[in-house]
Amino acid sequence: MIEDLFDLEQVTSQKSVIHSLDARVKIIVCCAAIVALVAVPYSPVVYTVSAVFFLLFLLLWALSKISPLIYFRRLLLALPFGFMLCGFQIFFKNRYYTDYHSLLELPLGIHIYFESIEFASILLVKFLVCYSFIVLLSSTSSLQDLLEAAGRLKVPPELILALGMMIRYLFVFGIIYRKVTDALKTRLFDPFDHRLPYRYRIVNMGYMMGSLFIRSLEQGERTYASMLCRGYGRDSYIFIKEKPFLRSDLIFLGLCLILIILVPLFCWYDPFSLICRFEVLPSSVQGF
Repeated sequence: MIEDLFDLEQVTSQKSVIHSLDARVKIIVCCAAIVALVAVPYSPVVYTVSAVFFLLFLLLWALSKISPLIYFRRLLLALPFGFMLCGFQIFFKNRYYTDYHSLLELPLGIHIYFESIEFASILLVKFLVCYSFIVLLSSTSSLQDLLEAAGRLKVPPELILALGMMIRYLFVFGIIYRKVTDALKTRLFDPFDHRLPYRYRIVNMGYMMGSLFIRSLEQGERTYASMLCRGYGRDSYIFIKEKPFLRSDLIFLGLCLILIILVPLFCWYDPFSLICRFEVLPSSVQGF
């Protein structure tokens, strides 16, 4: 997983229509899609809205010219958490339903309800689509571009500074981890080699983790000392240069926002039923 950290920035350096967009546009589109999908009430309508949003994601991913294998690899990292979160829902009742129909009765009085399965599937669909847009955002924009875009969107500078330091030190931690694992490989130590005694592997893994955190702590202290020598203080902020939106960025942002806003409205509120309601209004009200 830590090795994938270095591949993350390599993917963001590719050339495509999506990569060339302003990072602010991608942040707004990603957040708008997530908020719009989460705001849709729990009902079968979520399937239709999620399908349209996922088609939008597939179109943007195709325009980014990134291999689908990268998406599936990053999706597999989060699927265990999503399945664990949604899988437990089938055993409990929730407030979105009033009547429940038991499909299966397990020992210890545990029931699996049809409504709970439907709720879990809706939750899983929301999770997959929202996570897909996050993968698209992280795969087409570098971490530094995202920080600068957040600053241009008026995110508090204290938060941007903290995130910037965390992102920078995350790569330092990854480099130290790579050095420690390379040192173990040169000594022919494999923690998954079943020929070695189990206790021996556990002890050496503990030593490795301890050495990793000690080296990281020492590197953090050296980094903080060098920052103080360069004038870092409580009033220090990251300088972010102003950058105007391009016409192509605004057109792309407008089209995506129109789609993201109208799809949930048309799926939740049937426009034809609204027209019929207006036609049967009393003449006095229509005249008004």
